[in-house]
Amino acid sequence: MKTITLLGAGLLLFSLHVLALEKASPKQFDEVQQRTQQLVPYDLDQTQMTFTRSVHGGVQHVIAKSADNIRQIKLVQASLIKMAIDFRKGDFSVTEKIHGAAMPGLAQLKKAEMYDIKYEYKALPNGAQIHYSTEYPQYVQALHEWFDAQMSEHGSLVAPSHSQHHVTPAE
Repeated sequence: MKTITLLGAGLLLFSLHVLALEKASPKQFDEVQQRTQQLVPYDLDQTQMTFTRSVHGGVQHVIAKSADNIRQIKLVQASLIKMAIDFRKGDFSVTEKIHGAAMPGLAQLKKAEMYDIKYEYKALPNGAQIHYSTEYPQYVQALHEWFDAQMSEHGSLVAPSHSQHHVTPAE
């Protein structure tokens, strides 16, 4: 019974969090999309971007909408591997150009030392992902704030089938 109560409370908190995410205005969304398209090599109309929170950070996916669009898949993979490398070096300049210096979580992420946060790139058959993780609570919070801002401004939602395997501390 205790497990069911805890599970129910966790689902309720997660649901409230998702509902509490403030969506960007249509104008802000369009501006972010335009800046993003200028700074990434892949076509936003031919890809889908999701940000899924996890206990220790989260996972960003960028996938081609068409699994046989090899050009977009290769562009996504090149872009995300560069992003992961830049983030490891503390370089968030592209994110800052897209979302602004006041983006939630960004200032804290920029303070992290090289090994405080892991940015693990993985190529996928239809795109790529970056798994962000840390054991430091201040950086977990910063990643969650950063993910929330990403979801708000890019209009992406949590990938429902993906989040299931990121809900345990073992992640």
